[in-house]
Amino acid sequence: MSASALSPLQQQTLALAGVAQAARLVDQVSKTGSYPLEFLTPSIHSLFMFEADSVEEVFGGVAGVKLGLNNLASLLASRQADENRDLARYVFAMLYLERKFATDPAMMSVVHSRLEHASFRAEHFAAHVNDICHSVSGIYQDTLSKLRFRIKVTGSAQHLENSRNADIIRALLLAGIRSAYLWRQLGGRRWKLIMQRRKLLETCQQLSRGLGLV
Repeated sequence: MSASALSPLQQQTLALAGVAQAARLVDQVSKTGSYPLEFLTPSIHSLFMFEADSVEEVFGGVAGVKLGLNNLASLLASRQADENRDLARYVFAMLYLERKFATDPAMMSVVHSRLEHASFRAEHFAAHVNDICHSVSGIYQDTLSKLRFRIKVTGSAQHLENSRNADIIRALLLAGIRSAYLWRQLGGRRWKLIMQRRKLLETCQQLSRGLGLV
């Protein structure tokens, strides 16, 4: 990813914002059954960016993770706030599950090949994002959901029992884990979340401010 115009810390922040965005969308879908399409689409499409030249390109530009940047900033500023509790739980669960996933090359290979197949279908049959979520949900169910550690999603039973919402949630969990993998590839580490919290917060705010000027 040598083509990025961003600094290493900005790149890490953007990838981490991808995790935070997936986490916020999971929280929103599970509790309200709704989601902002302008952020769901870049999160899901990030799963198919196999040969991206930059971290920005993974999300279709910095604006693609604006929701993630805002929520990551909120989390870094006040993790204990009530509205951030589930968000924080999902973010850290995705970071943890990515570590488990990364130690299983066979599973990684299966996920990659099935995503390539889903990407081909989406590209050639102009599938709606909900159809793509259905395909990706199946990939998540057959692989990551078989690991011993599982992410517990809480919310309204009415929304969680809706099959379309369940597909979106599983697809978002996989998208969040993909962003966590990218974050680690770019040099992100759990300890840096503590040691560089203020720098990360400033970088989130800086990237968000830049979007406001576009």
